[in-house]
Amino acid sequence: MIQQAEKQKVVIRGKDLGVSFKTGYRSDDYKSHIFNLFNKREGQPSNETFWPVRNLDFEGYEGEILGIIGSNGSGKTTLCKMISGILSPDEGSLYVEGKVSALFSMGMGFDKEMTGRENVYLNGMMLGISKHKMDTYIEDIHAFSELGKFIDVPVKAYSSGMKARLGFSVAAYMEPEILIVDEALNTGDQAFGEKAAEKMQDLAEKAKIVILVTHSMNFASQNCDRLIWLNQGVIEDVGDPEEIVEKYKASFPEQPPKKRRRLNIEKTEADIKDRTVVKAEDVGVSYRLNKETFWALQHNTFEVKEGEVVGIIGHNGAGKSTLCKLMTNILTPDQGSIELNGDTTALLSYGAGFNSQLTGADNIYLNGMLLGLSKKRIDEKYEEIVDFAELRKAIHKPIKQYSSGMKARLGFSVAAILKPDIFILDEALSTGDIGFKQKASERIQDMMELAKAVIIVSHSMSFVEQICTRAIWMDHGEILFDGDPKEAVNKYREKYQLKKKKSKRIKAAGKS
Repeated sequence: MIQQAEKQKVVIRGKDLGVSFKTGYRSDDYKSHIFNLFNKREGQPSNETFWPVRNLDFEGYEGEILGIIGSNGSGKTTLCKMISGILSPDEGSLYVEGKVSALFSMGMGFDKEMTGRENVYLNGMMLGISKHKMDTYIEDIHAFSELGKFIDVPVKAYSSGMKARLGFSVAAYMEPEILIVDEALNTGDQAFGEKAAEKMQDLAEKAKIVILVTHSMNFASQNCDRLIWLNQGVIEDVGDPEEIVEKYKASFPEQPPKKRRRLNIEKTEADIKDRTVVKAEDVGVSYRLNKETFWALQHNTFEVKEGEVVGIIGHNGAGKSTLCKLMTNILTPDQGSIELNGDTTALLSYGAGFNSQLTGADNIYLNGMLLGLSKKRIDEKYEEIVDFAELRKAIHKPIKQYSSGMKARLGFSVAAILKPDIFILDEALSTGDIGFKQKASERIQDMMELAKAVIIVSHSMSFVEQICTRAIWMDHGEILFDGDPKEAVNKYREKYQLKKKKSKRIKAAGKS
């Protein structure tokens, strides 16, 4: 495959590429300056130079889907920002032939107060496309995103998966010469992921190149022509996707056997208490849409018992995130009632609640205090949080410099180590790398001895089957099934005819 690729036209070339940041506070981080007056930790670095990527040599070829993989913080997003022109390299040279459309994370660049439709036009105008031409695209974008009536709802009401759907649909239909998709499909459901993969293959044939950043090794090996494996800011290897994936997986040390039992569905169910910690009766949430009432949730009744790990599955826009917001009192029901017996800690998507101007360290304290914890208590847990997140080198960088995966690591670590009564994870691990997901799974299992309940929204069916004691399948704002996780997943897959395995695409160059 590499020999074939070398005969193709080079459209992207990086030579000895590197970019640096200062780890101390910058002039625009005024909030960090103020916050730091109250929270000065010993050993905090000041204006040290940090190189997220350095000495990179690579090429991208016309007509290929080039995948980039690596652990959180390995430099994937930084590299994509250089290719798209958002960052300029401090070292080396970068050649990019063509107009770049980049989709960073979920819905980055969307105005949350504007509707999905308005954001489509806004993004088009930012790319220099006339309103008249956007008029010809809008219905195709709407149909591809499958957002239905939500296209006319403010983006602030969207789940991360809905933002991912709209963001990808906009980028794909703007006829890009070079399309960069950076972790933007990690929060999408499986059916949309399959559709997006087919669209990327079509784009790779029409456009010059598609660059895909993903933590899904299956998605990468099945849909990419080549993979670049980044590790701590340098290129570890480049080549055939299946070979690179195997090397990447082998780089993670095997987990030592745990002395205590792992989570087991039968044993966990035996520990479930009679005490109800969440009780919802006929719950519904509505929005005003063009003078009509649209129900994001309606007629949902369920209970969560102490000791349960409940998975919530369903398409983007099914109502999963809205239900989580009800259980955290962010929203109040427009019909029915919901009762919570315990303090709830929610990690609604990655980095939700983080202040982008503050550093990771500052956000640990900010989030802890928002949970009602004393500074002394946070001091006691600070080192454990930083170690678990594996972000010590970046902990004093502003959050705005973090990748989505780094935000996911820190958000989960803060919430999990501060030990809530009811722990809600809404797609928060979708951007985590393999190693961190393993750690997070074990931490969730450990938390069952301390927390009253754990509620997880996930598009990973295997994760739900392995970790959860029970699953709720939602669609169009209503609960369709509530019971055994494997049965819920099977019903969900059957309805949408999801493929368990997708054959790897055949390069056009390989056909000749």
